Amino acid sequence: MIENKIEEIKDDLEIFDDDLQKYEYIIDLGKSLEPLEEEQKKDENLVQGCTSKVWLICEKKDDKLIFKADSNAAIVKGLVKILLTIYSGLTPNEILQMDKQILQELKLEEIITPNRQSGVQGMIKRINEYAKAFA
Repeated sequence: MIENKIEEIKDDLEIFDDDLQKYEYIIDLGKSLEPLEEEQKKDENLVQGCTSKVWLICEKKDDKLIFKADSNAAIVKGLVKILLTIYSGLTPNEILQMDKQILQELKLEEIITPNRQSGVQGMIKRINEYAKAFA
Protein backbone atom coordinates (compact mmCIF):
# COMPACT_ATOMS: atom_id res chain seq x y z
CA MET A 1 0.00 0.00 0.00
CA ILE A 2 2.77 2.45 0.98
CA GLU A 3 4.78 1.36 -2.05
CA ASN A 4 1.74 1.98 -4.27
CA LYS A 5 1.40 5.56 -3.00
CA ILE A 6 5.09 6.22 -3.64
CA GLU A 7 4.95 4.61 -7.11
CA GLU A 8 1.89 6.71 -8.00
CA ILE A 9 3.64 9.95 -7.09
CA LYS A 10 6.80 8.82 -8.91
CA ASP A 11 4.76 8.01 -12.03
CA ASP A 12 3.03 11.39 -11.87
CA LEU A 13 6.39 13.18 -11.66
CA GLU A 14 7.87 11.12 -14.50
CA ILE A 15 5.17 12.38 -16.89
CA PHE A 16 7.05 15.69 -17.05
CA ASP A 17 10.19 16.03 -19.13
CA ASP A 18 11.85 18.95 -17.44
CA ASP A 19 12.39 20.00 -13.85
CA LEU A 20 10.44 23.23 -14.24
CA GLN A 21 7.30 21.27 -15.18
CA LYS A 22 7.83 18.96 -12.18
CA TYR A 23 8.26 22.02 -9.98
CA GLU A 24 4.99 23.50 -11.29
CA TYR A 25 3.24 20.17 -10.72
CA ILE A 26 4.44 20.12 -7.09
CA ILE A 27 3.19 23.71 -6.61
CA ASP A 28 -0.19 22.66 -8.07
CA LEU A 29 -0.34 19.74 -5.61
CA GLY A 30 0.14 22.23 -2.79
CA LYS A 31 -2.97 24.13 -3.86
CA SER A 32 -5.06 21.13 -2.81
CA LEU A 33 -3.56 21.10 0.70
CA GLU A 34 -6.21 21.82 3.31
CA PRO A 35 -5.02 24.84 5.33
CA LEU A 36 -4.59 24.59 9.08
CA GLU A 37 -6.62 26.76 11.43
CA GLU A 38 -4.74 29.89 12.59
CA GLU A 39 -4.60 28.60 16.19
CA GLN A 40 -2.82 25.44 14.94
CA LYS A 41 -0.04 27.58 13.43
CA LYS A 42 1.86 27.93 16.68
CA ASP A 43 5.54 27.53 17.45
CA GLU A 44 5.24 24.05 18.98
CA ASN A 45 3.84 22.76 15.66
CA LEU A 46 6.69 24.26 13.60
CA VAL A 47 9.01 21.75 11.92
CA GLN A 48 12.71 22.35 12.57
CA GLY A 49 15.11 22.41 9.63
CA CYS A 50 12.77 24.06 7.16
CA THR A 51 13.73 27.33 5.48
CA SER A 52 10.04 28.17 5.11
CA LYS A 53 7.56 27.81 7.90
CA VAL A 54 5.93 24.40 8.09
CA TRP A 55 3.40 23.50 10.76
CA LEU A 56 2.67 19.81 11.28
CA ILE A 57 0.06 18.30 13.57
CA CYS A 58 -0.92 14.71 14.18
CA GLU A 59 -3.87 12.89 15.68
CA LYS A 60 -4.48 9.21 16.21
CA LYS A 61 -7.69 7.63 14.92
CA ASP A 62 -8.25 3.88 15.21
CA ASP A 63 -4.51 3.13 15.57
CA LYS A 64 -3.75 5.19 12.44
CA LEU A 65 -1.97 8.53 12.44
CA ILE A 66 -3.62 11.38 10.57
CA PHE A 67 -1.30 14.24 9.68
CA LYS A 68 -2.25 17.77 8.77
CA ALA A 69 0.20 20.45 7.78
CA ASP A 70 0.54 23.84 6.18
CA SER A 71 3.32 26.09 4.94
CA ASN A 72 3.87 29.71 3.97
CA ALA A 73 5.62 28.75 0.68
CA ALA A 74 3.94 27.40 -2.47
CA ILE A 75 6.54 24.75 -3.40
CA VAL A 76 6.74 23.57 0.22
CA LYS A 77 2.96 23.12 0.36
CA GLY A 78 3.34 20.72 -2.56
CA LEU A 79 6.13 18.79 -0.84
CA VAL A 80 4.01 18.66 2.32
CA LYS A 81 1.08 17.32 0.29
CA ILE A 82 3.32 14.54 -1.09
CA LEU A 83 4.46 13.54 2.42
CA LEU A 84 0.92 13.62 3.82
CA THR A 85 -0.28 11.47 0.93
CA ILE A 86 2.39 8.89 1.80
CA TYR A 87 2.28 8.96 5.61
CA SER A 88 -1.24 9.92 6.66
CA GLY A 89 -3.43 6.94 7.51
CA LEU A 90 -0.58 4.61 8.46
CA THR A 91 -0.07 2.99 11.84
CA PRO A 92 2.87 4.17 13.97
CA ASN A 93 4.68 0.86 13.30
CA GLU A 94 4.22 1.15 9.53
CA ILE A 95 5.77 4.61 9.67
CA LEU A 96 8.68 3.49 11.84
CA GLN A 97 9.45 0.60 9.46
CA MET A 98 9.45 2.80 6.36
CA ASP A 99 12.56 3.64 4.40
CA LYS A 100 13.50 7.24 5.16
CA GLN A 101 14.96 7.78 1.68
CA ILE A 102 11.75 9.03 0.06
CA LEU A 103 13.56 11.95 -1.61
CA GLN A 104 15.77 9.52 -3.51
CA GLU A 105 12.89 7.16 -4.31
CA LEU A 106 10.82 9.99 -5.77
CA LYS A 107 13.93 11.53 -7.36
CA LEU A 108 13.03 14.84 -5.69
CA GLU A 109 16.65 15.62 -4.86
CA GLU A 110 17.12 16.22 -8.59
CA ILE A 111 14.51 19.00 -8.54
CA ILE A 112 14.57 20.72 -5.16
CA THR A 113 17.37 22.69 -3.51
CA PRO A 114 19.45 21.24 -0.67
CA ASN A 115 17.63 23.59 1.76
CA ARG A 116 14.27 22.20 0.66
CA GLN A 117 15.65 18.65 0.90
CA SER A 118 16.73 19.40 4.45
CA GLY A 119 13.22 20.66 5.18
CA VAL A 120 11.64 17.48 3.79
CA GLN A 121 14.00 15.42 5.96
CA GLY A 122 12.93 17.58 8.92
CA MET A 123 9.27 16.79 8.19
CA ILE A 124 10.02 13.06 7.90
CA LYS A 125 11.93 13.21 11.20
CA ARG A 126 8.97 14.94 12.89
CA ILE A 127 6.52 12.38 11.45
CA ASN A 128 8.72 9.62 12.89
CA GLU A 129 8.80 11.37 16.28
CA TYR A 130 4.99 11.37 16.30
CA ALA A 131 5.00 7.69 15.32
CA LYS A 132 7.38 6.84 18.21
CA ALA A 133 5.23 8.83 20.64
CA PHE A 134 2.04 7.01 19.56
CA ALA A 135 3.60 3.52 19.15
